[in-house]
Amino acid sequence: MTSTLTVADRRRAALERRTASTAPVRAAQRVKSPRSTTDVGRRRPLLQPARHVTKSAWRTRPKLGPPPGTFYVIAGIVAVFVMLGLVMVLSASAITQVNVGNSPYAVFGRQAMWAGFGLVGMIIATQVPYTVWRRLAIPLAVLGVGAMLVPFAPGLGVSINGARSWIRFGGFSMQPSEFLKLVVVIVAADLLTRRERGMADLARTVLPVAAIAAIAAALCLAQGDLGSAIVIGAIVLSVAWIAGLPMRQISMLGLVSIAGALIFVVSSPRRLSRFTAFTDIEAHKEFESYQVYQGLVSIANGGLTGSGIGGSRAKTGFLPYAHSDFIFSIIADELGMIGAVAVVGGFIVLVAFGVQTALAAPDRFGMLLAGGISAWFGVQAIVNLGGVTGLMPVTGLTLPFFSAGGSSLFVSMFAAGLLLSVARRAPRR
Repeated sequence: MTSTLTVADRRRAALERRTASTAPVRAAQRVKSPRSTTDVGRRRPLLQPARHVTKSAWRTRPKLGPPPGTFYVIAGIVAVFVMLGLVMVLSASAITQVNVGNSPYAVFGRQAMWAGFGLVGMIIATQVPYTVWRRLAIPLAVLGVGAMLVPFAPGLGVSINGARSWIRFGGFSMQPSEFLKLVVVIVAADLLTRRERGMADLARTVLPVAAIAAIAAALCLAQGDLGSAIVIGAIVLSVAWIAGLPMRQISMLGLVSIAGALIFVVSSPRRLSRFTAFTDIEAHKEFESYQVYQGLVSIANGGLTGSGIGGSRAKTGFLPYAHSDFIFSIIADELGMIGAVAVVGGFIVLVAFGVQTALAAPDRFGMLLAGGISAWFGVQAIVNLGGVTGLMPVTGLTLPFFSAGGSSLFVSMFAAGLLLSVARRAPRR
């Protein structure tokens, strides 16, 4: 309880600091500039338009000092996660690929390729000032919505496990909902930065925030992807809370989101049975809970120190999607409880330092961007681990940085780069 109150107090202090720092600028904008005889017939504001200031700042951006310790911690955790994830993807997929006649390195090769793309994206996101992405919020929103409609196009969309959420052409495939999560973070942070002076305004703030969450979640649900809809809803609510939206409005948005998710679940008997199967895994272990049951068996086989890299028997055909949604079961099997606790602890540290980055951000947009990305990583990890361990329904979400899936890995690494960009520009204490 004490840590929660501390975070809330620091959030309020950060909001007050952002407001106080922007007050002199607003006052200066209201001052009329003196006009000389050469200025007759034309008016020129004392301050240039923001776009000119931004372009000038981009050309002559100041040299940054040494990165704070938060920067190195986040970068280190992401690097370890990606490298360990590649090792576990190879271990979990090699045997099953050989059994179907493919190269044992087929899945690993694709994952390594996407990790390379993700590394380039993360470096770019780290080096480019994060404020640049704010200017692209509207174009990104249009592209994100358009990409979510592509899976419904004949010949391009692919259905997997009842969810039509994949685009495939040739040997290339991607999941646009992963990119939509990043778009939602940027758009929500931009909106709530511009609405700083009217957080309780229903028409100007609350309803637009609700519209962002509703449109994005509806697109995910139309594809049959409940897991992504849950993560997107959590992202928007987290950004709204960090921005200072009143708890009454946040509670209302949360209740509406939960009601929408429940309606989606109960609208299909098959979906309802799969969603509630986790309440009695033993009774449904032959069908709805087969994957969860085999995952728990794999976790139990790991013991304290694990069976060693490559030693899991569950990945030989007992555990479906061992290299994807249920890769944590293979981690716990081959690395034991020590490895599993290390992975969970790594996510806790990543989210904690992400929150620290948000609190130390130099401006309001950076604070909301870092807070939204931290909430995204934390919520998605909780939903995935909860499904694997039988504590929550299985939603098909990947474990960030670990699960096989090029879209998830690339977007997660790019988002980590944005988090590093905010940490890189935070003032040193």
